[in-house]
Amino acid sequence: MPNQYLTDQIFDKINELTKGEYENCSFTNCDLSNKNLSGFKFTDCRFVGCNLSLAAISGVAFQGVTFKDCKILGLRFDTCNPFGFEVSFEGCQLNHASFFKIKLKKTTFKDTQLQGTDFAEADLTNAIFDNCNMEQAIFNRTILEKADFRTSYNYAIDPENNRIKKAKFSVHGLSGLLHKYDLHIEG
Repeated sequence: MPNQYLTDQIFDKINELTKGEYENCSFTNCDLSNKNLSGFKFTDCRFVGCNLSLAAISGVAFQGVTFKDCKILGLRFDTCNPFGFEVSFEGCQLNHASFFKIKLKKTTFKDTQLQGTDFAEADLTNAIFDNCNMEQAIFNRTILEKADFRTSYNYAIDPENNRIKKAKFSVHGLSGLLHKYDLHIEG
């Protein structure tokens, strides 16, 4: 049976999706946690108030997808289809997710919890982290050039192990760049 192609649909409070391609669809208050979404394709879709925690997303195509007020704990974005990968997050719980080696240029993370999220070897050039809690987020050989961290907090980024040229930080966040030196900085 071929995959379904759905466009301009609204899905509200559902907990199961038929495998297929979804274009310009809206998902509201859906519980897709622990579901197998492997091989699905989402283009120009919007998820609002949804729970996708621990969903299997191997090979999923996320192209122009917005997540707002979603619970997305432990998602392995590093297993997604990298072709055209483009996402943005606002008001989400994105703790313990993995973006290992993903290209996230110009990605916006706004008012989002990123605790323990893995950004190792990712390309976050021009990414915006607006008011995000980044406690224990992993930055290892990450490209952070021109990224904006001015309003985010609790990050620990080693400037010697990451590319941070022209990245933006606030005075209050400087301790996150000096974390490895175990300094006590007072403001």
